Amino acid sequence: MRITRSAVAALVPLGAALVAAPVAFAQGAPSPAQALQDLRTDVQGRADHQAYPITGINKDDVRSVLAQLKSTDPEEWAAAWAAMGERHADAARKTADKAQQRENWRQAWLDYHFGAWPAQDTPGKEADYKKAVAAFADYAKLLDPPAEVVRIPFEGKEIVGYLRLPPGAGKKPVVLTIGGLDEYKEFGVEHGSGQFVKAGLGILALDMPGTGQSPVKMEVGSEREIGAALDWLAKQPQVDPQRLAVDGASAGGYWAALSGYTERGKIKAVVAQGAPVHEYFQADWQHKSWDTSEYLFGLKEARMFVYGFKPGEDDAFLAKMRTFSLETRGILKEPSAPMLVVNGEKDTQVPIADLYLLLKTGSPKFGWVNPEGGHTGRSKEWPQERITGEVVTPWLAAMLGETASQ
Repeated sequence: MRITRSAVAALVPLGAALVAAPVAFAQGAPSPAQALQDLRTDVQGRADHQAYPITGINKDDVRSVLAQLKSTDPEEWAAAWAAMGERHADAARKTADKAQQRENWRQAWLDYHFGAWPAQDTPGKEADYKKAVAAFADYAKLLDPPAEVVRIPFEGKEIVGYLRLPPGAGKKPVVLTIGGLDEYKEFGVEHGSGQFVKAGLGILALDMPGTGQSPVKMEVGSEREIGAALDWLAKQPQVDPQRLAVDGASAGGYWAALSGYTERGKIKAVVAQGAPVHEYFQADWQHKSWDTSEYLFGLKEARMFVYGFKPGEDDAFLAKMRTFSLETRGILKEPSAPMLVVNGEKDTQVPIADLYLLLKTGSPKFGWVNPEGGHTGRSKEWPQERITGEVVTPWLAAMLGETASQ
């Protein structure tokens, strides 16, 4: 089901709503009450089917939060999800049962994060994000093996990440994962690290530039953050510096693909899943993708926020986007580390043409395309967990000299 564009616009700040250009307006915008009902229907439908971007959140909690909303105001949205998050955080603090603690901290993190979704462009959403990070740190400590918060010195600031290593003696191969536009480093731990660890691979999860706790803005050249993190990893006594890889999905896939060229001397493999490369950064694709029903709401505004632009600054935003193209930058013809590129033929957020451009340019690469898949290759038959478990993890394990457990 598809939420109307007017309901979408209402969940971003007023200025952004004025430039959302909803198609529905041509036939008359629905009333505020109808816009709220459209929002409730779409969010609950995704929760019931555990679909992006609400995977993992208890569907009954979703129903409770949505019932409390009186409007589509973003601050009311943030407050309602914060209240549900606090309920779970309080339950986690009160129980001595480790399993219940872990699950309540997990739900608290997911609730706070969804309150801050897709970008922290209001005070309430910014506050929710900070609470999400704190709740996830408590959850991460209770994983087996735990995920440790690490702080890497960088240009007078710090790169904050989560390091999770498989148990046992010896130096471990590690995959540096890069978060996306709205699924930050915490989701790298949640969605991928369990399968990585089972296959004998460690993970260092980072936010991509311009998001979360990244110390750099979304700028050409911000890939230096990844290089610095790889240098730090190589010096850790429990890490094998000869067996490092990079993995990124969606917007994070851009930085993963780029690192395959810029850091090819440090890494043995790269996975770029649903990665923007060239066509994505062109104005025609941006205009086309803003209205996709794959995304819940606020895609244009979230992109503009991450790239440092405000509603109404469309021309400047689109001009800056073009500078990120790996083809325009002359990078694609350079040699790269071994690379697996993954996506769905029906992706409406990142053009499948970008995957084929990677495949046909520069060094030979591996490819996996789901003919029925949407963004990052996901479909009903191939949810993200299956892609990670049956495609990404075995390939990385093979490239890094490990045997993936099935």
